Amino acid sequence: MNQATALPSHEFRNALAMLGGAVTLITTDGKAGRAGFTASAVCSVTDSPPTILVCMNRSSYSNAFFRDNGVLCVNVLAPRHHVLSGRFANPGIALEERFANADWSRLATGAPALDHALVNLDCVIADTHEVGSHDICYCRVQAIRVSPDDEGLVYFNRAYHRLGAGSRVV
Repeated sequence: MNQATALPSHEFRNALAMLGGAVTLITTDGKAGRAGFTASAVCSVTDSPPTILVCMNRSSYSNAFFRDNGVLCVNVLAPRHHVLSGRFANPGIALEERFANADWSRLATGAPALDHALVNLDCVIADTHEVGSHDICYCRVQAIRVSPDDEGLVYFNRAYHRLGAGSRVV
């Protein structure tokens, strides 16, 4: 099997647009300063010890903040946060401005935790691997906060969608 076969990047992106994912804000703070970005490339790795992975573009301006601070918080968004998600995804908005108009607190690591997010997963970055254009960060969960909100925000086919009890199939 030829492993060097290159697929057109637009074809790959179009295919992956059909892979829905929870919308999250990934935030950090520490000696390098406060930063954050919007991501859907987050998933669980293991529950013993509680570990997740977060993928971030190495060429992103905020990448160095995460590397230097060594901590992050995954803030899982509800539908009411879709505007905030757009702010964190926009490279034209300054890092500090992204945090405006929302309430933040801190859990164990000191990374900003969005108040009223569906879930906050406060983590220490345990390991990082470079793959292509991205860093894959393996993150040990230090603290968890869960909101009673029952609707989630997902990104599917290049648009936001609301998930809740009414969208259940079974």
